[in-house]
Amino acid sequence: MSTKRNPYEAYSKTSLESEVAQASPHKLILMLFDGLLSAIKQAKTHMEAKRIAEKGMALSKAVAILEEGLRSSLDKEVGGELAENLDALYEYCSDRLIEANLKNKPELLDEVVKLLTPIRDAWETIGQPGYLQGEAPQPAAQPAGEAAPPENRNSPLSYGHV
Repeated sequence: MSTKRNPYEAYSKTSLESEVAQASPHKLILMLFDGLLSAIKQAKTHMEAKRIAEKGMALSKAVAILEEGLRSSLDKEVGGELAENLDALYEYCSDRLIEANLKNKPELLDEVVKLLTPIRDAWETIGQPGYLQGEAPQPAAQPAGEAAPPENRNSPLSYGHV
């Protein structure tokens, strides 16, 4: 019995393995979030198409990423209250994914995506070059002929002022 290998699948696996091997710890967490959200999206598509086995596999993958990837990477001693809160959120999301699987409720998948997407986006933002080195974002340039608004030195958005 011969099994045919999908060359695209083999390439994708090799490409992902290479990306993981070269990624910083920050990038790895971002990759976990992206994989998690992708698995949830696939699960919802399978759920709506009534492909039960595929839905279950996608949700199993999502729960594994949450539990074995994101939750297990939390350092509660260093992260303190933030890590404790993330741990509780990840546990809640895992429970919601399991319930969505058992009860075929796509709205529970939407809830998890809504909860985790802002965290994923914030994680991406803090990974931008210069963000952690304290470089302030540059204000947008004013179109010609328009006066700049007066600077409010008490605003947290006033750049370069303490």
